[in-house]
Amino acid sequence: MQQKLDHIKTRIRKAATDCGRDPESVRLVAVSKTKPAELVRRAIAAGAGIIGENYIQEAREKFKALDDCTVDWHYIGHLQSNKARYAVRLFDLIHSVDSLKLARELNKSAKKIDKVQPILIQVNISKEKTKGGVHEAQALELVRAVSELTNLSIKGLMTMPPYFDDPDRARPFFKALADLGQQIRAADIPNVSMNELSMGMSGDFEAAIEEGATLVRIGTSIFGARQ
Repeated sequence: MQQKLDHIKTRIRKAATDCGRDPESVRLVAVSKTKPAELVRRAIAAGAGIIGENYIQEAREKFKALDDCTVDWHYIGHLQSNKARYAVRLFDLIHSVDSLKLARELNKSAKKIDKVQPILIQVNISKEKTKGGVHEAQALELVRAVSELTNLSIKGLMTMPPYFDDPDRARPFFKALADLGQQIRAADIPNVSMNELSMGMSGDFEAAIEEGATLVRIGTSIFGARQ
């Protein structure tokens, strides 16, 4: 575990340095879906500072089992509105807000516990029907609407490109998200910062970093294949 994590961190630092970025500007989200809590504990002990989860029920069980660990929890999977109340109690950042309906439920739940919930807006840059996310053309409109919800704070954008064997083929999708982030930043919307770009996974994170990723979501290269 230690060796795998150190190897990924070295690759992240090299990718950032090679394109003239500060390595500290890129953070690793260790994606632990389907992996047992004890394996996650080992990853935290080895230096994983952010754990990414895809499923609320699984995350609730791990959160309870690992409540003695100092780590940030990020939600990166599809989130149903009826699970919003759990998400705001568990997670430091929610990557996958893709509708005003979901945002309103998160806002309502966050207000009940006096929390301002950091979120990312998920954008379906590739327009794949199997993937969540607002379409690029509607993203600015959604950001404007969500920005009015006082218990949410938009920190940036997230996307998942199509799967390619060649990471360079994913590069245009990463660049498109970065360009969209610049457009939204230029709109200067209150309660919105575009400091985070969540993009890149085990097979393409170096290309994502070169295009501006600040959060890379890596599971397989750390924890092994999904169970």
